[in-house]
Amino acid sequence: MKKHNFNAGPSILPREVIEKTAEAVLDFQGEGLSILEISHRAKYFQPVVDEAVALVKELLNVPEGYSVIFLGGGASLQFCMVAYNLLEKKAAYLNTGVWAKKALKEAKGFGEVVEVASSADKNFNYIPQGWTIPADADYFHITTNNTIYGTEIREDFNSPVPMVADMSSDIFSRPVDVSKYALIYAGAQKNLAPAGVTIVIVRNDVLGKVSRYIPTMLNYQTHIDNGSMFNTPPVLPIYTALLNLRYLKANGGVAAVEKKNIAKADLLYSYLDSSKMFTPTVLDKPSRSRMNICFVMRDEYKDKEADFLKFATEKGMVGIKGHRLVGGFRASCYNALPIESVQALIDCMKEFEKQNA
Repeated sequence: MKKHNFNAGPSILPREVIEKTAEAVLDFQGEGLSILEISHRAKYFQPVVDEAVALVKELLNVPEGYSVIFLGGGASLQFCMVAYNLLEKKAAYLNTGVWAKKALKEAKGFGEVVEVASSADKNFNYIPQGWTIPADADYFHITTNNTIYGTEIREDFNSPVPMVADMSSDIFSRPVDVSKYALIYAGAQKNLAPAGVTIVIVRNDVLGKVSRYIPTMLNYQTHIDNGSMFNTPPVLPIYTALLNLRYLKANGGVAAVEKKNIAKADLLYSYLDSSKMFTPTVLDKPSRSRMNICFVMRDEYKDKEADFLKFATEKGMVGIKGHRLVGGFRASCYNALPIESVQALIDCMKEFEKQNA
């Protein structure tokens, strides 16, 4: 039975990328050693980092004056590092869910934090509008995609202060105007690589302006100066990221994958909007995520949710159980998920609806 991987993360990767990674685990570039056992200082690994950095810059059209670094610790470490490196007096945050809230909490340890707006009043099922960024803030932070609640920001805002974005779950899924951001960070385990590496894209001129001492490992400049090699980097995830970046470039780049992501999201939302049994949790269409499509059963069928989960699992649908804070179901439709899997999920829902509605 074919499995359709809707896991929210770690998540689906292109089969070609997985197979080439597996080859490198057995023998990396004909060296007779596994990539799991080579030195990160080896002459044949430095080109991996260099090419990966170049492809990030190429695929996202990163302007001059920015550095790309690979770090450990996930986005959760970035919640702290951003504030450590950028917050002198005041920071502004847009609160759109759990991860935005956690980032905001970490920043409070370094200075005043202003919440410019929040969608907590409706369980984060929309993106707030009409807020104002304080002109005296050191930076403004957003979380572009909210995996738990299924909302997404696809607008590159004009900010009067340096803008920081957590793009962990939608980076490389659409074109981004990087020049609008002072810093972008993203855990790689959604659209790029296995868990274990985090990409940071930072404009060099925003660093070195806080008066506090920054511990060496938490200082972005340390990793820029050492080309992501200050300490042992996560070698395998970086190599898989390189393979995926090559794959993305060979298949038309970010603009091409965005078209596929739009088609997948439109197909699933169209069904959910017309279904008698299922309904999306995000009713505000401009706020809907293309990456994480959350849905529940309509009130009259709530008692059948467990039955549907069992039915769908038996049909090969993997990872569709919704987060406990939302309930219901979640179909994560990252770059590597084929549209055939989305159609298979819809066919599964239609079959269950026919049998039970």
